Amino acid sequence: MMRVSVCAHYGGGRANSAPGPHAGRGSRGARGEARGKGERSGRAACGTSTSGTEGGFATGMMCSGGSGASRARRGAGVRGVRRMTRTTTSAVVPGATDKKSVGGKGKTKVSFDELDPEHNTSFGSSDEGVKYDIVQITAPVVEDMEEMRLNLRDVIGRKNPLLLAAADQIFGAGGKRLRPVLVFLVARATAELMKMENITDRQRRLAEITEMIHTASLVHDDVLDDCDTRRGKDTIHTLYGTRVAILAGDFLFAQSSWFLANLDNLEVIKLISQVIADFADGEISQAGALFNCNVTLDEYLLKSHHKTASLIAASCKSASVFSECDESVKNDMYEYGKHLGLAFQVVDDILDFTQTEEQLGKPQGQDLASGNLTAPTIFALQKRPELRALIDSQFENEGDLQKAIDIVTEYGIEEARKLAKREGDIALASLRQLPDSESKRSLVGMVGYVLERIY
Repeated sequence: MMRVSVCAHYGGGRANSAPGPHAGRGSRGARGEARGKGERSGRAACGTSTSGTEGGFATGMMCSGGSGASRARRGAGVRGVRRMTRTTTSAVVPGATDKKSVGGKGKTKVSFDELDPEHNTSFGSSDEGVKYDIVQITAPVVEDMEEMRLNLRDVIGRKNPLLLAAADQIFGAGGKRLRPVLVFLVARATAELMKMENITDRQRRLAEITEMIHTASLVHDDVLDDCDTRRGKDTIHTLYGTRVAILAGDFLFAQSSWFLANLDNLEVIKLISQVIADFADGEISQAGALFNCNVTLDEYLLKSHHKTASLIAASCKSASVFSECDESVKNDMYEYGKHLGLAFQVVDDILDFTQTEEQLGKPQGQDLASGNLTAPTIFALQKRPELRALIDSQFENEGDLQKAIDIVTEYGIEEARKLAKREGDIALASLRQLPDSESKRSLVGMVGYVLERIY
């Protein structure tokens, strides 16, 4: 079994980028009616993936108090050695305290559930006793996140009484909300680099915009895929009907666009606007390649970039724009978000084969059943020609789908793990210009957290 070593490569050269510009929502559980008497059919519960992992959103008020704004400790500068972000306890971020990363006092409480139901709070690595704890990783920005969540719930509920119940479901406690977490972490890490007193109101608004866009895409996806549940919770259209779900998604897209325009920064407006176009491109390319055994790894990565990594990359870069970083740092933050997003998507695609139905919240191999060929399947096709015949027939015979899942599990998972690790390594290398700080260590730890799910 491959050992995962999550280190910040300070001073390391920039790794080559993988194909594909962005990525948005993660692999979703399509209805995927498998053919054959013994196979599953009907409405499937959706699991979010890379881009769609987390299913919550954020839209807070731009100038809402500064409850998460404390002064970050000054880092010791870029070290010439590799700093591990692993410990032998549940803490993932060595040196992280119970105080806010920017001078907050006292202990901070995690007021929202940090994990999806099917995942554990910490993940042991291949090194005995080592764990990555998402609560510790998000500790530097936990107050920022709670303030954002409350703001977002108020925005949608106050303006639209019809959507008030949906707002409580969407913005209530629960979910990791990794995208705004990353915005806040990059904002604080680059603020440290630029010796800023605090993060800006525009960075706070950016986190809200990011979560609004992500959540809007999930709400609409659930309608398109006819999903009853997402991560163990009833979807908005299941609870309140398709009309309310579509209106809620439309409102979030519209409100995020208005907030984006009011950031008054053309560079950021272009970055985030491209994400929405990428979402559509990703959906169209996936729909046009169902059951296509000739799909290449590059095409898969491009689609994953559009559906998952694009939003993460653009929001990370945008956070550094508002810290007034130079071009090389902004590009590095884009690369970090892009390759973390790609790693996340590959990991989710692996888990679609390796986790149980109970863990996934949907049938195992649902992507394959619906004809969405992901990294593990692409690698398995290179080794086992008989898999092509099963896919070409769209699993017409009873037992065909399970046979295909078994082939992918045996011949495609290991190569997919290596791909996820390569993407994670590129993300780590992109942090080399940031000074040491709690926020930087959390950015490093986030890579370990993503990769540990596949071991």
